[in-house]
Amino acid sequence: HSTSLLHTNNATRAAINSTMRISAAALTALLLPSCTWSFTAHSNVNLSTRVGSSSKLFSGERNSDEQITDCLIIGSGISGSCLAFHLKHNHCIKNLIMAERNPVVGGNVISKEDDEGFVWEEGPNSFQPTPAICQTVHELGITEDLVLADGSLPRFVYWHGQGAGNKLANLHALPTNLPGDLLTFNLLTWPGKIRAGLGALGFIAPSPSNYEENVREFVTRHLGEETFLRIIDPFVSGVYAGDPDELAMAAALKKIHRLEGLGEFGPGLVSGAIARFKEIDEEKRDNPADPAWPTYKGGQLGSFRKGLQTLPNAVEKYLTSSSNGNKDSVRCGWAVTKLEKDEHNNYYLATFDTPDGTKQVKAKSVCLTSPTRVTCEIAKDLIPAAERLSEVYAPPVASVTMAYKKEWFKELPGGTKEKPLRGFGHLLPRSMNVRSLGTIWSSSLFPNRAPEGWELLLTYIGGARDREIADLSEEEIFDQCDADNHKILLKEGAPEGKRIGIRVWQQAIPQYRRGHLEILRELEKDEAKAPGLYLGGNYRTGVAFGDCVAFGITEAKKVADFLKTLEEEDDYAAGAPVSSASSEEQSAVAA
Repeated sequence: HSTSLLHTNNATRAAINSTMRISAAALTALLLPSCTWSFTAHSNVNLSTRVGSSSKLFSGERNSDEQITDCLIIGSGISGSCLAFHLKHNHCIKNLIMAERNPVVGGNVISKEDDEGFVWEEGPNSFQPTPAICQTVHELGITEDLVLADGSLPRFVYWHGQGAGNKLANLHALPTNLPGDLLTFNLLTWPGKIRAGLGALGFIAPSPSNYEENVREFVTRHLGEETFLRIIDPFVSGVYAGDPDELAMAAALKKIHRLEGLGEFGPGLVSGAIARFKEIDEEKRDNPADPAWPTYKGGQLGSFRKGLQTLPNAVEKYLTSSSNGNKDSVRCGWAVTKLEKDEHNNYYLATFDTPDGTKQVKAKSVCLTSPTRVTCEIAKDLIPAAERLSEVYAPPVASVTMAYKKEWFKELPGGTKEKPLRGFGHLLPRSMNVRSLGTIWSSSLFPNRAPEGWELLLTYIGGARDREIADLSEEEIFDQCDADNHKILLKEGAPEGKRIGIRVWQQAIPQYRRGHLEILRELEKDEAKAPGLYLGGNYRTGVAFGDCVAFGITEAKKVADFLKTLEEEDDYAAGAPVSSASSEEQSAVAA
């Protein structure tokens, strides 16, 4: 349930200090200066569901194993884990249960380690540090496990020909140090740079009325086709494994979409960026970070020494520790099959298939952080708009981890014999006819990801424009990724890479296509009619890892406020005072 977007760093401020710096390359740096990408997946396990009705009371006898809780959280990915943690830690809701269908917590955050010393990810691979993440890491007590990549490492796009300048191994580093990098940035031709620069300053066609632009249309209108094909197209592959002709700009890249018209100097993205930087400064002043939290610099990416699963593992340890209460707060191997509402007693009843047979949990509130197809089937009778989640498409994507000896690599930008890889990784525009979407240089990013003498690469392949990847065997996918790695990074005649790990996600990242915002509006409207039932996940909050962590913080407050309201209602019904108001005020409330 989690992911991080292509990231921006503080160097982007330099892009707006002078209009002389505005060019296609500068706009590229404004939007994509720290290009890396990661991946958030939906589960590919079939789930048989039996949906209950919200229009009638429960019928029949209840299972003797039925349990009662203040909050039931379904899903232990980043969204669910952070929600459970903050409910208990910051809102003192100790009577809660987090249920996960997998045998271990983490949902689709899967970190692995083998006996040779390789550490790799099979779901999301990294995150952009945010205040929400730093708060959670600090409060969980895992700051010492946090690792941050060097923010100055270059992010590459693979491109050759069609007027672009020559680069070592055809790897073009995106600008991070402005304006100096502009002198050597030749991924775009001069006509392409001029077109992008004029568009960035606001010399663009007006936004079409009553029409939802896709990513290609928006970017081409603002920055030109060349910038789209050489920079934004691989960006879309990196973030969503998506098709820019299908993704809605306002939904998929809403932060960039919002820049149009935000500023005081016209509709250009630069004017909007200036206004946005002012907003960010105000937000930081109004909500300063706790000095006890971990600190980070712009452009850095984060992970943990043993991978991203460290975070949900720490949440499980916290929830089940004897000092915090209930060792049974986390239920792994529990697959939800049914959710009902007892309107008379104001409880929800969830039914699960578990290793010990059918179990039931009665809850005052329920938070569904499951994948869209599961949430659709489980919640549609209680929240009718949830049925539309079946329209949210998630394409197949494979994550493939391979290792190569250091001496097998060709000469690469910034590389040395001892350290041939120096960078975050490379993205692959579809125009280059390389099947992989892009590759993370894992051992260059974070320490101790590979044993001495080896480099570790994580490649993603498939997506909305290559759905056939789901029909290939794992061996065929390994072969394809190895061939793509050899073409771009390795010497001619280099041996086949060591096969470390592979996972084929039949339904990976949810696609924010046209109509997605309408679905979310309907969902919000119907959710308000089902008090105590909350729907969350990367289809709603955004696909970034940080978005899912932030959801856990904000949603925890909503749930806690709801439970407090229930408690006050119960106290009032029992005749207990609900506030420190005077007797006259209480009488008025009662009346």
